[in-house]
Amino acid sequence: MRAIITATELADELSGANPPVLLDLRWQLSLAKAAGAPEPDTRAEYAAGHIPGAVFVDLDRELAGVPGVNGRHPLPDLAEFGAAMRRAGVSAGRPVVVYDGGQGWAAARAWWMLHWTGHPDVRVLDGGLPSWEGELSDVVPDPAEGDFVPAPAAAGLLDADGAAALARTGVLLDARAGERYRGEVEPIDRVGGHIPGAVSAPTTENVGPDGRFLPAAELRDRFKALGVCADAEVGVYCGSGVSGAHEVLALAVAGIPAALYVGSWSEWSSDPSRPVAVGADPQ
Repeated sequence: MRAIITATELADELSGANPPVLLDLRWQLSLAKAAGAPEPDTRAEYAAGHIPGAVFVDLDRELAGVPGVNGRHPLPDLAEFGAAMRRAGVSAGRPVVVYDGGQGWAAARAWWMLHWTGHPDVRVLDGGLPSWEGELSDVVPDPAEGDFVPAPAAAGLLDADGAAALARTGVLLDARAGERYRGEVEPIDRVGGHIPGAVSAPTTENVGPDGRFLPAAELRDRFKALGVCADAEVGVYCGSGVSGAHEVLALAVAGIPAALYVGSWSEWSSDPSRPVAVGADPQ
């Protein structure tokens, strides 16, 4: 199963006999919000124009739990997540396509959540809404209730201890910007730096200027240069489990399975007893 879909392919499938459920995940990391300013009104952006038939899904409220010691975007209650997906029309026997405003991070979080909880066919619109060349709609759909019931996989998820261990025994990739990894700046969390042993791998380098993923062969070469080999166990973290999901998606495009540390740096750094490394050296 492919993890991404082009806008042309999506248009063809939407006009076909079994069109996918379409989810709009417009969201953005807001440093202004972290400073107490109002967050961007992405629901209003959705209402003003979205791909016809798309249902808005709120990342902060439906794909994450309440922020706290487990991070800024911890796992949601899975029963509540399942109910939200069913309200959006998600069923196990129907494909799902997710998209966002173009950055790809929020769509990837939705892709990861659905994939990890057992949906067999979920893809991300490569390039997000800016790649869509068709008309937009301001009609908010009222989908029929879906039947999707989350069934989390045993693999694919890391906690803090698992991430620490993987940094020693496998490859743990840090998907944040390099300056945050090095601890030069930290605009959100308690302290800057990275998990000891983690390798800097900004997820922004997995895409081209148009926001679309690099070809699979180029992604494989990139991850190989970062230490990912055929028999390596791979994990990813970021600030709060959103951009890290985008890196897990990039790895999937390259044909490389990887686990996500959902709590990520926002959880790790909240505990003063956990070690912190700074600088370009993983250790």
